[in-house]
Amino acid sequence: MKLFFIGDIVGKPGRRAVREILPGIISRHGVDFVVANCENAAAGFGVTRDIVDELYGSRIDVLTSGNHIWDKKEISDFAQDYETLLRPANYPDGLPGQGSVVMPNSSGAYIGVINLAGRVFMKPLDCPFRTAEREIEKLKRRANIIIVDFHAEATSEKEAMGWFLDGRVSAVLGTHTHVQTADERILPGGTAYITDVGMTGPFNSIIGIKKDDILKRFLTQMPNRFDVAKDDVRLQGVMVDIDGKTGRSMNIERMTISLK
Repeated sequence: MKLFFIGDIVGKPGRRAVREILPGIISRHGVDFVVANCENAAAGFGVTRDIVDELYGSRIDVLTSGNHIWDKKEISDFAQDYETLLRPANYPDGLPGQGSVVMPNSSGAYIGVINLAGRVFMKPLDCPFRTAEREIEKLKRRANIIIVDFHAEATSEKEAMGWFLDGRVSAVLGTHTHVQTADERILPGGTAYITDVGMTGPFNSIIGIKKDDILKRFLTQMPNRFDVAKDDVRLQGVMVDIDGKTGRSMNIERMTISLK
């Protein structure tokens, strides 16, 4: 089973990259299932209903997110309408949306996806490690392939999650920093791991935002508007080969493809 996971989609340039590049990846590699992080898809902050529909139209099966999922107020009105639009499972109970889902792939096999947020240098949410255990216990009744999007800042916390879940899930894939790391590997228990999948959007930027906007914030420490950059658009992701019977990963490959 081939899983393709797309790094944080940033604004209109990122959505265009998905729309124009993803179909070719699916066709060339025989991809069975696509997951993408969408929390920055609406002008860099949050997501709207129209954008969710647009991304599903680009052949994405499950959308994950992170701390920016709440940036557009309308999310509270439609999050519950999409079973496959996830927010971190370790947010407090009672919030809109859900943190995990089980879905069939193109071959009819069932795949579980869990979305978690880190706590180091981020908001003090419920424990992502204990939440992961709870969600795995729930999903494994229906799926032996389980993918975790761990949306976190600290490399140490992400690595800890990888080792904590090794042998219990098929992949622990980090998001949030928008910088693709070069540490992809298969852990001893058969779990594919990478600290950060990277970013899908404009690379002539500072993590997707116009350079002058970010530099102004660093130099003045005053609030200012952040606009998504436009140039040097690339799609970043990882391709994971998973044994459909055991749920163990056999290979993980990071990919960066430029939009022509």
